[in-house]
Amino acid sequence: MQKLEQNHADIMKVFNDPIHGHIEIHPLLVRIIDTPQFQRLRYIKQLGGTYYVFPGASHNRFEHSLGVGYLAGCLVRALHERQPELEINQRDILCVQIAGLCHDLGHGPFSHMFDGRFIPLARPGLKWKHETASVQMFEHLITSNGLEKVMEDYGFVLKEDMDFIKEQIGGPLDTTPCRGLWPYRGRPEEKNFLYEIVANKRNGIDVDKWDYFARDCHHLGIQNNFDYKRFLKFARVCEVKNKKHICTRDKEVGNLYDMFHTRNCLHRRAYQHKVGNIIETMITDAFLKADPYIKIEGTGGKHYKISTAMEDMEAYTKLTDNIFLEILYSSNKELAEAREILRKIELRDLYKYLGETRTEPGKEITEVINMDYGMKEQNPIDKVRFYCKSDPSQAVKISKEQVSRLLPETFAEQLIRVYCKKKDEKSLDAATKCFIQWCMNKDFTKPQDGDVVAPELTPMKASWNDPDEDELQSPNDRREASKSRTRLSFNN
Repeated sequence: MQKLEQNHADIMKVFNDPIHGHIEIHPLLVRIIDTPQFQRLRYIKQLGGTYYVFPGASHNRFEHSLGVGYLAGCLVRALHERQPELEINQRDILCVQIAGLCHDLGHGPFSHMFDGRFIPLARPGLKWKHETASVQMFEHLITSNGLEKVMEDYGFVLKEDMDFIKEQIGGPLDTTPCRGLWPYRGRPEEKNFLYEIVANKRNGIDVDKWDYFARDCHHLGIQNNFDYKRFLKFARVCEVKNKKHICTRDKEVGNLYDMFHTRNCLHRRAYQHKVGNIIETMITDAFLKADPYIKIEGTGGKHYKISTAMEDMEAYTKLTDNIFLEILYSSNKELAEAREILRKIELRDLYKYLGETRTEPGKEITEVINMDYGMKEQNPIDKVRFYCKSDPSQAVKISKEQVSRLLPETFAEQLIRVYCKKKDEKSLDAATKCFIQWCMNKDFTKPQDGDVVAPELTPMKASWNDPDEDELQSPNDRREASKSRTRLSFNN
């Protein structure tokens, strides 16, 4: 414990972060940062193809990871200082900080484009996510750089603390735990709340979101309405059904709804921007065409493709956004098709956007854009517990009806967007009308410009009529309009 509590001034290194200001980083974390596996994150865009739409969004996973490691330390120390009875020790604090620092080590080129678009198409049926690779890369980072001895010198119990760090990143290590039993190895059940700091599986309120809200908004030029510093002031641990969970003051419930609303707005305005999605689709297409011809050397000289590099961490360490430039500047004839797609992105010769529709609740469609508050159709605030000023030890639930009648009734929806690779007017016109007809047949919402691009189709569906226009028309006018639409439909 003395090793963990060395003189504060001697051991901390100061980083000047544009979001959090001057932040202090423990020397063990600095040793992790100064490895090839962590430095790799400098070359992976935080927002992937969104950078091609928002010129300021050039930040990378590297600085985000520094921010999450810092905020993880802020939250765990705040709980330690506010509630000494929780018996949070210096090992706990360091492990939580390291988990925050390393939680994104497994991201591939262009971040979520890699695991959300490319891998499902390149390797259908493979259930892979970047958190799995983060755990594997963390293990590789520690062993390949000989950091086990350094961790032990700082007082770590290596097996126990390594498990704890990996569990915070990727969840329980035992994929088939006995039902009802505590699934984690790193820390006992009385320290359950420590697993809610970096990646909160219970309700989604965690330091990862706090950093990317602030950092992404800063670089996107979008206002951030959530103040994590206020949450830090009110955070405390309460007992809920014999388990300890992080709670906040009852008066903060409105701010938490604002937090999830901010998340939704970021998805709508930036992360799922229609042009950003087109560009990521094009990059994915280029990677798919290049995949059979790219060779990445891994352990023992074995070569891997873009789609298989995650099977070997030595190879995966070399896979970054740079693969885009490798293809773009290649003179290899086998990469000609992939190279042409990437050139079109640079020239802004993009696939054409035809429109967007929404499904009705309960009609689930695969491979669409899911917009929600982080927990699919559930309200995440239902999983949050609060405490009152009169009794800070008592956890209570606050229903949506107790907060406001103006809050959303549903917390998830699916968007379907259609793009066309052909750009000639005839193909675009035919594709657009087919899309609108498909929306009618499926009972989906009318595409926003449907009345303009296909006036002979859009009035045919009664629910698509403009109620204001119906009010202005006389019954005779509506009958004549209906006959006219009928004739149009038969003629087409």
